[in-house]
Amino acid sequence: QAQLEESGGGLVQAGGSLRLSCAASGRTFSSYSMAWFRQAPGKEREFVAGISWSGVGTYYADSVKGRFTISRDNAKNTMYLQGNSLKPEDTAVYYCAASLGSAGRGSTRDWTYWGQGTQVTVSP
Repeated sequence: QAQLEESGGGLVQAGGSLRLSCAASGRTFSSYSMAWFRQAPGKEREFVAGISWSGVGTYYADSVKGRFTISRDNAKNTMYLQGNSLKPEDTAVYYCAASLGSAGRGSTRDWTYWGQGTQVTVSP
């Protein structure tokens, strides 16, 4: 059974950094696009960043462009999200997702596999 598991969330002060990981198991995701989404309280889940199966193609939401970096290590079946210059508005539960097809799709309906999420809280 294919599974995705996020880790690395926590509490950080504004201006700080955090690195999230998404470990895949149960199958090899090296041919899948992968992405990070986030959901803040009372808001819909939104696309943060996506990465192609090869790692060459990356896509970012305007709100995180220049501050977040998505990457992957197919040998370890793991994806990462490095967040720098964090802001209180980055506070959310962060989810990883995987699917065949383009890595730049922003709709949750386009993604097949999902993790359970990890909480990121940025204090002012």
